[in-house]
Amino acid sequence: MTVDLNNAQPLAWDSAKLDADTKEMLDNLQPNILRAHVREHLSVLFVRFNDVAAGKAFLRHIAVTKMKSARRHLEEVREFGANGRRGTPYVGIGISKAGYRDLGHSVEDVRRFGDKAFRDGMKRRGAELNDPPVTEWEPAYQREIHAVILIGDARRDRVEELREEILGELPESARLLGEETGQGMRNPAGDGIEHFGYVDGRSQPLFVRDEVDKEPKEHWDPAFPLSNILVADPFAPHPERHFGSYLVFRKLEQNVRAFKEIEQDLADALGLLGADRDRAGAMLVGRFKDGTPVTLKQKPGGGPVANDFTFDDDPGSKCPFSGHIRKTNPRSFGREVLMARRGQTYGDRTDDPWDDSPPGTRPSGEVGLLFMAFNSSLLAQFEFTQQSWANNEDFLNPATGHDPLIGQGARQAKVSWPKAWGRAEQSAPQAQVAQTITMKGGEYFFAPSLAYLRNL
Repeated sequence: MTVDLNNAQPLAWDSAKLDADTKEMLDNLQPNILRAHVREHLSVLFVRFNDVAAGKAFLRHIAVTKMKSARRHLEEVREFGANGRRGTPYVGIGISKAGYRDLGHSVEDVRRFGDKAFRDGMKRRGAELNDPPVTEWEPAYQREIHAVILIGDARRDRVEELREEILGELPESARLLGEETGQGMRNPAGDGIEHFGYVDGRSQPLFVRDEVDKEPKEHWDPAFPLSNILVADPFAPHPERHFGSYLVFRKLEQNVRAFKEIEQDLADALGLLGADRDRAGAMLVGRFKDGTPVTLKQKPGGGPVANDFTFDDDPGSKCPFSGHIRKTNPRSFGREVLMARRGQTYGDRTDDPWDDSPPGTRPSGEVGLLFMAFNSSLLAQFEFTQQSWANNEDFLNPATGHDPLIGQGARQAKVSWPKAWGRAEQSAPQAQVAQTITMKGGEYFFAPSLAYLRNL
């Protein structure tokens, strides 16, 4: 018997009827893949190995002494809900194509990975994604990265302690090429936000039953099969029940000052007044700052952040077709494309991201998102979403424009905006808003099974 990745039912991981193969899968799967791990504080280490034996020994040691399984993570979440007991920190490992080669796998071995984007590496995929030239990436990302080590927890001191331990165990032959530090941001309601001040991460594919059961699903079912996120680990002892996932990492710098100026300019151009001016930003993002979908309401507020909705009854008169959350998740189709996003914000702020301070007080750089997402196919999920949806001016309809947030490339089409919420009248076509998010570098990794790491 093997694990059925296409089962439409969410994974009942704690069921007494769970079969032995699925149990073994959970005991050998890294955490943070099936279910997001709390990581208010995050350390990201990029490593290059130069010795096969030393590199293998290092990864094996980290896996055996510092990494927990997906099953243990789910148990810790349940224990926290029952008695408030805090879980252990999260440590994750991703290995690049070059990393597998440096760990002694041949060219033929690496071809066993079915994803062409992974086999190419992110540097060779720039033309497909309209990424900046590699020469404009930050120096650490221009180099050949072999592995990424992720360390996350709700407490900063625990992350810093683990970081020091892991760096102290790095072999002399290896090099730390660079590192990033992430820190979660929350609005006064306690919801996670990104640097433009909007609630982020609300709409995610869910894979385990206890998460799915908490969600209303009259209009939108957040349950997804494991095939959206897991693939057989080709080098594990038993690939039919030892799984991993492709991990995309991209550092995205946000020009908050420019985005806030764009919000004001768009509100002026549409003649929006008073509280209705908030709708300008909501049309760009698809949600108001508090997470209220603009396709549901013309003003923010009204309770928990909604996720049970579609755009089926909205012909673009409420949420434009170019709205970020509509571009990247149309909801009426394309479910198989959705990724499990696990990003974290980076950079220090002296202002409050959620307030109404003037644009001149906002940062123009040095802050942004450490974008991370798990995929069963980088080519068919992440790259398809970026290339065919976010960067495509004719998706969802002709001349609807780029995704205002993450779209890359020349913005040539002129676009129109709803002049009033829910009405058919559109503004005269105008130039698209400028790009305010810049990709600073990244790489594709595979998050292998613990069975592979522990047997190196």
